[in-house]
Amino acid sequence: MMKIPIYQADAFTNQLFGGNPAAICPLEEWLADETMQKIAIENNLAETAFFVRNGAGYKLRWFTPEFEIDLCGHATLASAHIIFTELGYTESTINFETVKAGILTVKKVGDKYEMDFPSRPPIPIEPPNGLVEALGEKQPLAIYRSRDYFLVYETENDILDITPDFFALSKLDTVGVIVTAPGKEVDFVSRFFAPGAGIPEDPVTGSAHCNLIPYWANKLGKDKLHAYQLSARRGELWCENKGDRVLMSGNAVTYLKGEVYL
Repeated sequence: MMKIPIYQADAFTNQLFGGNPAAICPLEEWLADETMQKIAIENNLAETAFFVRNGAGYKLRWFTPEFEIDLCGHATLASAHIIFTELGYTESTINFETVKAGILTVKKVGDKYEMDFPSRPPIPIEPPNGLVEALGEKQPLAIYRSRDYFLVYETENDILDITPDFFALSKLDTVGVIVTAPGKEVDFVSRFFAPGAGIPEDPVTGSAHCNLIPYWANKLGKDKLHAYQLSARRGELWCENKGDRVLMSGNAVTYLKGEVYL
């Protein structure tokens, strides 16, 4: 029998049961892809992260309950949190090597973790049939796309009022759908839906902020931004636009640690 360490941490929050939960499995070497996918299905969280040591840094992969994904922010932050707090890492910065998103760095800055991710500005598109209708009666001000569809609404209340048709959204040709508007207390707010990836509504989505940060930096004429993701668990991010990169900072708290028996 093989025993794999497993941790669960809540990312983009300083409160247990807030933010976005991710499972984290440190590995000596990669498991079979099928096995990692089965662990992600069993965990039934938005993301399970796996990493192996790679010189001074780590190689990192992320799995939703449906498939391996190209980029995940909250599980990267959660992985860094576990490396810093549980695995005896003493440097101030962690380098994660990923297949589809290149090198991602996470730096400990005070009580927060600052992530350096690629910027993915969305571009205007004509919406596919059914997209707007699947999000309710309110018409968006604009519709864009990067990896995900990206819809801009007028007010924070518009975002809170959205009641998606998850079955309709699951048929779209993207990982997910981002909805966003100016915030009442922060620069911008958002929600993220990805039913096709097995995640009806993601509590806090780092990869979505790779789109949100360049969009709102341009719209608001400022590079430092404060954001809320308005899920039931709610997340808070401090963001900075850096041209072809974006910085996202947030807290994380450990929920559990244990072992997977294979």
